Formats: sequence, C-alpha cells, structure tokens
Amino acid sequence: VQLVESGGGLVQAGDSLRLSCLPSGRTFSNSAMAWFRQAPGLEREFVAAISWTGRLQFYGDSVKGRFAISRNMSQNTLYLQMNLLKSEDTAVYYCAARSAGSLDAPTTLSSYDYWGQGIQVTVSS
Repeated sequence: VQLVESGGGLVQAGDSLRLSCLPSGRTFSNSAMAWFRQAPGLEREFVAAISWTGRLQFYGDSVKGRFAISRNMSQNTLYLQMNLLKSEDTAVYYCAARSAGSLDAPTTLSSYDYWGQGIQVTVSS
C-alpha cells in the first residue's frame, strides 16, 4: 500500500498550490484521511483532515481560512488546496490515511495507519 503525493514545488508568498495524494494498493474511500507537514528541526504538524464521506473537515489553526482539504471518491484522490501561502508554510507535506472511517482524534499522528513519502513545498518571501 502506498500513498503518493504530488503537486509540491517552489512558489512565492501569496501564491496558491494544490497537493494531490493518490493511493495505490488499496482504496481508501471508506477511510478518514489527512495532511501533515514537517519543517526542518520541528515536529510533524497537523494540517487538515477529512472524514470518509468528505462532510467533516478539521484544520490546524495556522492554515484555517487559507487551506482546503477535499477528496474525489471516484478517483480515490485526496487534495489540499493551499492559498495565500506564507514562508512559514514551507515544509515537507505528508498524506496520511487511517483504516477506519471515523475521524476521532484527527490531529494525532498515531491515529493514522498509512503515510506517504512526503513532498516538498517551499514558499519564498
């Protein structure tokens, strides 16, 4: 089972970027999924999570109002739309999925069973 992130890169402050996460090896259509990020020297940080239906979403305080998590069930793909990017958003972004569909403790790393390799997002000021 793999989660493969794409869409990262180098952008300017104020720009937008959309990350995608495409699972392979199994479908996660009945699973809650999330995005985390990790900047150099810092712990991995919760960014956003979404329930298996897509109806429930949670966001970290630092990205509320700027980022949007969504999923396309038919394409088995998770997205993270990032707007008004800031230099402090620079990090490696990770896609995560849990075996269960519930969204208990969505901000906790240990709640997720599968992780992607991560993709770099760099925002220059």
